[in-house]
Amino acid sequence: MQVWKLILSYDGTNFHGWQVQPSLNTIQGTLADAIHHMTGERVLPQGSGRTDTGVHALGQVATFKLAATIPPANMVRALNQALPPAIRVLSATHAPEGFHARHSAIRKSYEYRIFPRVPVLRSEPDRICPPHVAPYVWDCPWHIDLDLAQRAAAQIVGEHDFTSFAAVDPDLTTRLGADPTSAVRTIFRSRWHFESGIVTYGVTGSGFLHHMVRNLVGTFVDVASARIPPNSIAEILQARNRSAAGQTAPARGLFLVSVEYPAQAQL
Repeated sequence: MQVWKLILSYDGTNFHGWQVQPSLNTIQGTLADAIHHMTGERVLPQGSGRTDTGVHALGQVATFKLAATIPPANMVRALNQALPPAIRVLSATHAPEGFHARHSAIRKSYEYRIFPRVPVLRSEPDRICPPHVAPYVWDCPWHIDLDLAQRAAAQIVGEHDFTSFAAVDPDLTTRLGADPTSAVRTIFRSRWHFESGIVTYGVTGSGFLHHMVRNLVGTFVDVASARIPPNSIAEILQARNRSAAGQTAPARGLFLVSVEYPAQAQL
């Protein structure tokens, strides 16, 4: 059995997230069907993370094992013929035994895109979000002060307990039990920028809790729109309570950008 590693890009608009669900259109289920159509083997590809309904990916990683011997270039070509246009296989490589898309990951990067309805430069007139952009951004009705947003974002860099920014995840309790360190993550990069009319938040971390990035973005936007004070992030982290943080940003603006692995797993 050969271990395969795929890098995928997908538009999550019309999918019910990554994880396979009965009678629902999911990324994992669609990929599994394409592999079965191509090889006759029934496998369940494991992703680096379970993106939610409406969330997109630029560099999702999936792993699975196959008995069939297929050249990597043929794997890419055949899967892209079997998959719908909303899912593309960017690369297919053989991975070492024991490699796992989620368990082997050491860093993940996400990007969240916002269309500010109220211009960043207030001297400009209010804007209307174009239909071709709307499925991939948060059409945000509030003015976003980028300086305030960045001041808030900088406060999460480092190792913290992110309980206040995590949604309740039934699988988390089963997987991690009562471990008090289960919500501790390390953030290496947390930064906002503005380009071509879109406000973007980029974050890289050792891992992310359920809805963590969307809850961070929603809270930062609350700060940037003067709805909560910019120095409140430290207090929110210390509270270890979801109700202490701000709103949850919509799923459609979130992109899984890339996943990093130890050098020995990069085959």
